[in-house]
Amino acid sequence: MMGGKKRGLRIAVPRLLPITIAAMMLLMGVKAIGLVRAATPEAAPSPAAAKPIAPALPAGPPATATQAAPAVLPPKPVEISESERALLLDLRRRRGELDSREAALASRDAVLSATEKRLTARVGELAVLQARLEALEQARQAREAQNWQGLVKLYEAMKPRDAAAIFNDLDKPVLLAVLDRMKDGKAAAVLAAMTPDRARQATADLARQRTQNNTPQNAANPTAPAQPDIRPTQGAG
Repeated sequence: MMGGKKRGLRIAVPRLLPITIAAMMLLMGVKAIGLVRAATPEAAPSPAAAKPIAPALPAGPPATATQAAPAVLPPKPVEISESERALLLDLRRRRGELDSREAALASRDAVLSATEKRLTARVGELAVLQARLEALEQARQAREAQNWQGLVKLYEAMKPRDAAAIFNDLDKPVLLAVLDRMKDGKAAAVLAAMTPDRARQATADLARQRTQNNTPQNAANPTAPAQPDIRPTQGAG
């Protein structure tokens, strides 16, 4: 009876090994399917699926490099009206005129510059020539003064009566030049020996000549001769 009771209380134990093997096979199948899907490229979506119709969205950030750029259309030709064309032609014509004027002004400036250089050189030559003429004039005046001084000494060495006899018939410019250069005492003695009319006229002319020599115009150039027409060769010969 004890044996019979033991057989009646036996519990059926499930077989774990087949279940474990089946689970492992199922897991391996799932992994194999995943590997096949990863190695196989996905099929291209259909046109309808590629461009889904989506509602308009507000403007967002700029498109990234992955987004498609919009197609660039060629620029349309600019249409110009007749008035604009005429204005452009007028502006081109005026530009040509301005270029021509600018070229003419440049040429004129070049001519003026060359002329200025020539004038500058000419002025320098004239300055040198003027200096030479002034030197020659000073030398001439020095020689003339020396000649007059010799003639004056000649008359001063003569007796007053003899000199007066010559002065009575001497040309007035020469007479005035000699009397003006003579010492006052010698000139007074000669004038006293001259005829009264000749001595009076010579005194008046000599006073007028000295007055003219003292004017500002003649005083500014003291080296200029008082009587340019006087020549020492017109002596008492």
